[in-house]
Amino acid sequence: MRRFTFLSGMLAAAALLSDSAAAQAPAPSVPPGMQWLYGSGEGGASSIQAYHAFRDYALAAARRRPRDSVVLAPGATLEAPRFLPCGRRRLAVVLDVDETALQNLGYEYDSAIHDRGYDAPSWERWEQTGADAVLPMPGAVTALQAIRRAGIAVIFNSNRLARYATHSEAALNRAGLGPARHGDTLWLQGDVVEGSAKDPRRAAISRRYCVIAMAGDQLGDFSDLFNVRTLSVTDRRRAATGGRFAQMWGAGWFILSNPVYGPSLRGGVDDVFPADRRWPPQGAN
Repeated sequence: MRRFTFLSGMLAAAALLSDSAAAQAPAPSVPPGMQWLYGSGEGGASSIQAYHAFRDYALAAARRRPRDSVVLAPGATLEAPRFLPCGRRRLAVVLDVDETALQNLGYEYDSAIHDRGYDAPSWERWEQTGADAVLPMPGAVTALQAIRRAGIAVIFNSNRLARYATHSEAALNRAGLGPARHGDTLWLQGDVVEGSAKDPRRAAISRRYCVIAMAGDQLGDFSDLFNVRTLSVTDRRRAATGGRFAQMWGAGWFILSNPVYGPSLRGGVDDVFPADRRWPPQGAN
């Protein structure tokens, strides 16, 4: 009996020490971009604001029936953009999925606690098993419902993989964003050509629909021209914010903020800070 009591006491003490160590261990830090996008009121408000504008624009465009879509025509360039004509095709809006319609909370949680970035094998596991660990972007569900009630088709164009289509359908539908049906209202990487280029899918969608509005969190959600590897950080920003494209934001193209990942997160000091806008001024004591 004494031996049993002694062992029980030792086990209890070990458990207390373990609990104490766990309590003292620092919690994993959350990257600032994730704090903003997934945790902050500002991030949620920004998403709702974007979806209000997206909805209102789509409904107004449907009433006036535009001549041209918001999809760039073949042969268009950043310097000379041209848009596909609508004809009499049915009206539609086209959205990206990840961090545009869906918040990938489960995947980004795993990334945060293990302090690692994107890698293809873990992302493929996420596509197959993460349908219950997502949430809709704030404002998305009600906006898409209103757009569908107006008779406008809602189509998702994602770089998720076509071989996991049923899982992506489930993620969107369980989040209240559907109906998402592969090959109809959900287009995925591999559906038209291999690779991540979205322009071939946009062209295929445009053969069926007049696309009156698009939403995304990366410039590539609007045109692959912005993803040309030789385009510098400075030139990419200049192209997106000047000329004809400057007129598209909020007027057919709607961008959601994503400070967590993507081609926007690059650039050195000389790319980000103009030499004539630095403080203290160069040469100042």
